[in-house]
Amino acid sequence: MSHAVIDQAETLRQQQNGSSICESSARRTRVVAVTSGKGGVGKTAAVANIAIALARQGKKVLIIDADLGLANVDVVLGLSPEYNLNHFFKGERSLEEIMVEGPYGIKVLPAGSGVQQYTRLDAQLKMRFIEAIDNLQEKFDLVLIDTEAGISDNVTYFTVAAQEILVVTTPEPTAITDAYALMKLLSSQYHQKDFLLCVNSVRNGDEGLDVFEKLTMVSGRYLDISIDYLGAVPFDRKMHEAVRAQQVIQELYPEHRVSKAFIALADSLIDSPSNDQPKGTLQFFFKRFLGVETEHN
Repeated sequence: MSHAVIDQAETLRQQQNGSSICESSARRTRVVAVTSGKGGVGKTAAVANIAIALARQGKKVLIIDADLGLANVDVVLGLSPEYNLNHFFKGERSLEEIMVEGPYGIKVLPAGSGVQQYTRLDAQLKMRFIEAIDNLQEKFDLVLIDTEAGISDNVTYFTVAAQEILVVTTPEPTAITDAYALMKLLSSQYHQKDFLLCVNSVRNGDEGLDVFEKLTMVSGRYLDISIDYLGAVPFDRKMHEAVRAQQVIQELYPEHRVSKAFIALADSLIDSPSNDQPKGTLQFFFKRFLGVETEHN
């Protein structure tokens, strides 16, 4: 192990002991990885709409598009970034030059599309990412990481590094099965025990609760994990209209029931108890991100 990694591991231990950071003087940043077992469940739209709801409450929000091969956040928010994280990893642009502003002051670090080269980050690129994040002057209340779908290396890296993991699924049997498989992997191989759950495209409130109960029952039988139910979002074709219009539904139809459902989800996220590990800064988060990669390789 290199001296740099050893030094970072020691810094991490000191921070966990509360000896190298004053929590009272730093903004506490909640880092939430939003993930799903399969694509097509509305994960990215959920990230964008929850971020809008949080920003409208005065929260400073950063979205990191961690789907480094098939970016979608900028499309959903109607943004046209000139640069993306691929330019950062190639050494062509800084994170400050890449970061763009979305609705209500949301900041976005957009990913690129159609480039397989960065779908699995090596330790050197992660180190550069850490150092760049350290230099960001912005402070955020919440960081929402929109991971790619499935169980790739990047998904596990980002979800394990985040304070909280929000799993998005739908009532479809394949989506429920894949959500369970993702939680099983993160539990058995990466020792993740706490998950938040959002059920998208439900016909009624009972259907969302039914999915939650199914996952809770199966995980209680075979896994040692805890699942907290954040809420559900109803199925409605206006959601597809918003996606096609490249606007979040809260902007296009602010009084619609789907918009209100996302506001309720954001409220539930704020009200849910955050992980009490001392992560007061983005720097702390990304140093843990590197530590996770080192530990499991």
